[in-house]
Amino acid sequence: MEGGVRLRAGASKGDVREKVWDYLEASGLADFPRPVHRRIPNFKGASHAATRLLGLQEFKAANTVKINPDAPQKNARFLTLEARKTLLVPTPRLRTGLFNKIVPPSGATKEILRICATSQGIKEYSVPVGLDGKARVDLVVVGSVAVSEKGWRIGKGEGYADMEYAMMVSMGAVQEDTPVVTIVHDCQVVDIAEELLDDHDLTVDYILTPTRTIKTNCKRPKPQEIIWHKVSYEMLGKIPILKSLRYRERQTGKDVTLQDEHSDLANANTPAALNEKAMAENTRPQAATGSAQIGQHYVESDSLSPRLEGSGMITTVYVGNISPSVRVSELKCALREFHATPLRLNWQGAQHRAFLDYKDKATAESAVSSLKGLSLGGNTLRVELAKNQRNKGQVEINSQK
Repeated sequence: MEGGVRLRAGASKGDVREKVWDYLEASGLADFPRPVHRRIPNFKGASHAATRLLGLQEFKAANTVKINPDAPQKNARFLTLEARKTLLVPTPRLRTGLFNKIVPPSGATKEILRICATSQGIKEYSVPVGLDGKARVDLVVVGSVAVSEKGWRIGKGEGYADMEYAMMVSMGAVQEDTPVVTIVHDCQVVDIAEELLDDHDLTVDYILTPTRTIKTNCKRPKPQEIIWHKVSYEMLGKIPILKSLRYRERQTGKDVTLQDEHSDLANANTPAALNEKAMAENTRPQAATGSAQIGQHYVESDSLSPRLEGSGMITTVYVGNISPSVRVSELKCALREFHATPLRLNWQGAQHRAFLDYKDKATAESAVSSLKGLSLGGNTLRVELAKNQRNKGQVEINSQK
């Protein structure tokens, strides 16, 4: 852009981000929250830029619109609600699922709709949409740090928008022709070298700025699936719903090898590999003396076996919201898949729950982290440390009464 962001030849994605962030701050264009660095930047004129949505035929025809939760898209979220369209907002950093569906109260005024479009409103007026929610998205609105008129986009560097889109493809929520829109300041429209783009990078079809509506006519294909070999154990840990998608895709025979698994050295030091080693220690003969290991059979009683425990504290994990259609064998398979094999499993299918015993609190907390966000039989499991933990020594005394 003339007189705006100047990029040197050979600039990296990181260089582009820093230049845009610096320019927005130095030029007085940055808006709350400040500083805009490390964010999808908010800018003066964002609200006006969002009104250009109303002129897009694709927006007029859309029933369901997915819009990211960042500040510069706040007015886009309001306009979507005001148009009585279904608004889906990704959960922040995808920690608790993929989407929240915003459900304004009956007869909501403009003022209430404006609240619904804020981060606070998203918390108060939304319901989660899971992997099996059968959502069909007609238009996607994403944030950008920089974008080119060719439709090539650079985000803040964490990969969430790209991953959101790939997950929507995996769950059938978007199609190859689903339009993608971004809302930015004019200074964020820059020349981006094509060699900076990766296969998993999301491209855009429309760019809305305070002064222009740009149709990119981008021919570069959007991500058509999750590229598992570019997903790290760290990202898998940060985005619980990814675990469910990976489990689901592995069941269909897809190659879901992670980035870290391509190197034996890297794999040996990953949290999952270390966790697997810890789980292996859990299932040595000490487990067999009390109750059979998970692959053999399950118990119907929640009493702990003194012979199983030794000394210290067995820690129990509660698993709830188990679908009536799920069998204990499916849960066992998932536990092995996620390196969360317990010392023993207490299956209470009629109550839609199970209890998992681990050798100590650290191993139990690791299992909770691994299983959080897992969906089986259409239900997202509720996984947490059980409220009533018992000391092994106390159990031994009680068992002798």
